[in-house]
Amino acid sequence: MPIFEVHVLADRHPPQRLAELLGELTRRYAEVLDSPPARVRGWVTEHPPGQWITGGEIGVEAPYVTALVLEGRPVEQRHRLLAALTDAVVTVLGSPRELVRAQIVEVPPDDWGIAGVPAAAARAEEIAARAARRP
Repeated sequence: MPIFEVHVLADRHPPQRLAELLGELTRRYAEVLDSPPARVRGWVTEHPPGQWITGGEIGVEAPYVTALVLEGRPVEQRHRLLAALTDAVVTVLGSPRELVRAQIVEVPPDDWGIAGVPAAAARAEEIAARAARRP
């Protein structure tokens, strides 16, 4: 299920830098979740500077990352994911850390489909193993 989206201002970063960011976010996401990189999906959404406001100022970039995870991931792992995604944005884009925001959205396994099958069924063994490891 690992899915991410990062929002940035349009025309601020060359395409190869955005591709590098996608690769780095994928690598870090897979590492933190201990998930095969082939499962990770992600994209960049660019916004016109005139349609972005940060701290009352139009056109000031403050990258925002949304990450979807299946419900049941330990809080410590989710916190590491927030840090890893932020680190990737700071490292690759050179964004000031204090301007980067990230959010994790937990999705119930019955509400996420993998090849048309709920994750609760498609990933039942993984979900059970993760639940067994929680304190």
